[in-house]
Amino acid sequence: MSLFIPRLEKGKLTPVNPLQEQDIPIFKSALASVDLSPGLWAAFLPPSAAALILPPADAMEELVRIDSDKPSYKIIIQRPGKESRILCTEISEYAHRPGIDIFQEGALLGSFNYETHEICLEEMTKAVRAHAWEKDKWSREDIIAYTVNWFEKVLSLEQADVSVEEKRSFFHSPTLIQTNRVDALFRLLTAFLNLRFQADPENFTASLPDKIGNGEDRMSACNALAESYLLDLLNTVRSLALLDFKKFTGQEEKKFKTEFTRSVRKLASDLDKMDS
Repeated sequence: MSLFIPRLEKGKLTPVNPLQEQDIPIFKSALASVDLSPGLWAAFLPPSAAALILPPADAMEELVRIDSDKPSYKIIIQRPGKESRILCTEISEYAHRPGIDIFQEGALLGSFNYETHEICLEEMTKAVRAHAWEKDKWSREDIIAYTVNWFEKVLSLEQADVSVEEKRSFFHSPTLIQTNRVDALFRLLTAFLNLRFQADPENFTASLPDKIGNGEDRMSACNALAESYLLDLLNTVRSLALLDFKKFTGQEEKKFKTEFTRSVRKLASDLDKMDS
């Protein structure tokens, strides 16, 4: 796993090699099923990488889940800490024993075997939560990171049925961060957009007027851009039925308008501070 960690980001399932066309549906299924707490490393291994991961010689027969001439797809999840734990899962449809092997400090703790790779993927969330998730109370930053990672998967897959522990997500349980569902909605959207801005600032500022010149024109363009991105996300939330806006109370509708205006202003300010 140490070979893959430099390519990974905690809390996210990441391919360790470029995916071929035939790998993409399998990765998307895994992405929707695997629910990670914020501190976990998780690697998706397509056949080009999975074939290189062999079980220890003294446990070869017990841990072999797929014939060597078949394409293997593995997910490896590591819980760091004093007692480092690794879950290695074979999810290939060609596996004769799809399942999960759990190791701690190099020793095999146990295995889960499933009849099909579909069942294996469906059951992975239970296994990961039980054997890899951090059990201690999460910090506010962990809760936010977990919720944003879930939302990023929803957008990437364009589907709502992505594994999530609602008691750990501030979008589903706003009281986790002492707020309400309208405020939680806009906190999620602005946090997600800010991460996008930071990841690729040149892309987001390319259409903006230069900082040197008419400040009003630049701020007007920033506002228009921020509003456009925010509306796109709100439309996605609506179309995927992540939140039923029709059930808002009159007080919530009023707050929605206030938070929308405030969020646009904040995002526009963030865009304006970025180099163009």
